[in-house]
Amino acid sequence: MTLSIIMPVLNEAAGIEAALAALAPLRARGAELIVVDGGSSDGTAARAMPLSDQVLNAPRGRAAQMNAGAAAARGDVLLFLHADTRLPPNADALVLAGLTGSRRAWGRFDVRFDEGGMLRMVAAMMNLRSRLTGIATGDQAMFVTRSAFDAVGGFPPIALMEDVTLSTRLKRVSRPLCLSARAVPSGRRWRQNGLVRMLLLMWLLRLAYFFGSDPARLAHAYGYTGTEAQGARPLPHSSTT
Repeated sequence: MTLSIIMPVLNEAAGIEAALAALAPLRARGAELIVVDGGSSDGTAARAMPLSDQVLNAPRGRAAQMNAGAAAARGDVLLFLHADTRLPPNADALVLAGLTGSRRAWGRFDVRFDEGGMLRMVAAMMNLRSRLTGIATGDQAMFVTRSAFDAVGGFPPIALMEDVTLSTRLKRVSRPLCLSARAVPSGRRWRQNGLVRMLLLMWLLRLAYFFGSDPARLAHAYGYTGTEAQGARPLPHSSTT
C-alpha cells in the first residue's frame, strides 16, 4: 500500500515550511504530500510548493479542503494532518503495517502536546476517550484506506465535527486501529484560551452536537468566523459514541 498525507491550511505561512520539512523523510520513502489551501492571504501556498508534491486550492473549510486533497491523492491510504501537528518519525511504516496486519480500515495516533504541565492530562484524557468510544479527532492524525473513505462518502460538508462524523461512519466499516505512537499537536490554542475554558468548551460542543445542534453554530462558538464554514451545511442528528 502507498500513503498520501493531506494537509489543509489557512494562513499558516509562519510555520508551513517547518511543518512540511518535518515530513521530508516520509516523502523520501514514497509518501505523497498534498497541501490544500483554503484561500490564504499570507503566501502560505507559495511557501508550500517547493516542499510538497501538490498544492491545491479549495473552498475554505477543513472538510472541503480535505475532501479536495483526497480526490487528488494517488495513495491507497489517506492520512489527514493538521499543519501544527507533528507525526512520529516512522508514522508511514506504522500506518501501513498496522492496517495490513490488523485488517482494519482506518485509525489514528495517540497524542501528546508540544509542552507538558496540565496538557499532559488533557492528552491522556483524549487518548482514553478515543479508545473507549472509537471516535478520533483531527489532532490525532486520522488515516483511512481510500476504499473505506469513498464508501462512507468522505468528510461531511459541515463546519465543525467533521472528524467525529467521519469516525462514526467508519466505525460501521471496522473498529479503529489505535496506534500508541504519539502525534504531537500544538498546544497554542489551549495556551491562548485557557486550559479550563477549552476543556469545558470542547465538552459542551460535543454534547450539543450529540443532541443535534447545527455544526455551523457550534463552529462560531468554537471561534471560527463565517468564512471557515463557507459552503457547509447541517447534517441530520448522528451519535458520536
